[in-house]
Amino acid sequence: MLIILVFVILLPLIALIDIVKNEFTNSNKLIWVLVVLLFPFIGTILYFIIGTKQKIK
Repeated sequence: MLIILVFVILLPLIALIDIVKNEFTNSNKLIWVLVVLLFPFIGTILYFIIGTKQKIK
């Protein structure tokens, strides 16, 4: 039960904080926020796989 709670609440929250703190190419920040909010489980996984590569360093 605790593992499900982590995946459903904590990981999307961490992803949203990371998205807000960083700059992205084009308007990808808004797109990633929407993806993570609308699809919390899949969106978070996609963000950590694809989205972190789109950050401006």
